[in-house]
Amino acid sequence: MLEIKNLHASIAGKEILKGLNLTIHEGEVHAIMGPNGAGKSTLSNVLTGHPAYTVTEGEVIFRGKNLLDMVPEVRAREGIFLSFQYPVEIPGVSVVNFMRTAVNEKRQHEGKQPLKAAEFLKLMREKKALVGMDNKLTNRSVNEGFSGGEKKRNEIFQMAMLEPCLSILDETDSGLDIDALRIVAEGVNKLKTPHTASIVITHYQRLLDYIVPDFVHVLADGKIVRTGSKDLALELEANGYAFLNN
Repeated sequence: MLEIKNLHASIAGKEILKGLNLTIHEGEVHAIMGPNGAGKSTLSNVLTGHPAYTVTEGEVIFRGKNLLDMVPEVRAREGIFLSFQYPVEIPGVSVVNFMRTAVNEKRQHEGKQPLKAAEFLKLMREKKALVGMDNKLTNRSVNEGFSGGEKKRNEIFQMAMLEPCLSILDETDSGLDIDALRIVAEGVNKLKTPHTASIVITHYQRLLDYIVPDFVHVLADGKIVRTGSKDLALELEANGYAFLNN
C-alpha cells in the first residue's frame, strides 16, 4: 500500500527526515515511536502534504501512485486520513455539514454519485453507533467546546465516515485519560479491515495495549533505527531510548 524510500524532508531549511525507509501492506498496523524531535510528526505532515515541509530527496508510492505529486486534498480523496494531535475548532461549521461535504467530495473523486440527505443521515447513524459518538456533538460546530476526549472521538468518527485506506494517528493518545483512551482505541480497532492500514505515532506503550501493532519502529534523528514486534515497545518503556545506543 505504502512504500517510502530514502525520504529526506526539511522545514524552514532544517533537515528533519534523513533517509527514512518504510513499507506498509494492507491489513497492517505500524507503530512509530521515538524521542522528541526525531521526526515522527514531520513524517505524518509530509505524507499528508503539509505545505511548510519540503521533500528534498526520495519517493513515496501510495497504492501505485506517486504521493508526492499530489496536493493535500487529492491525497485525502485518494484515501489518506490524519488524526491530529491537537484537533482544531471550526466555528460556524456543524459536524453534519462538514462531514457531508467531505464524504461527497471523496465520492465524486471515486466517480460515485453524492449521497442524498436521507442516505447520508443513515450512514451517520451507523457510524455514530459504531464509534459511540454522542448525537449532541454532531449538531455542534466542529470541535467547538469539545473536551479533549470528545475531539479525539470526533476524529475517529470522521475516520469511520470517510473509510480511508491509510489512517495516520498522530499522538491520538495525547491528553487522554485511561477511559477516553480505551474508547478511542476501540473505535480504531472496529474500523480495521484486511484492506486498510494504520500508522500509530505515539510516545507511550500504553496505547499499544489497546491498538496492537504488527510492527513497532523506532525513529531517531530522522531515520528508522530499529524495527520489532510489540515487545520492542515494552523494552522502550522499561529502558528508554538510551538503550538503543548500547
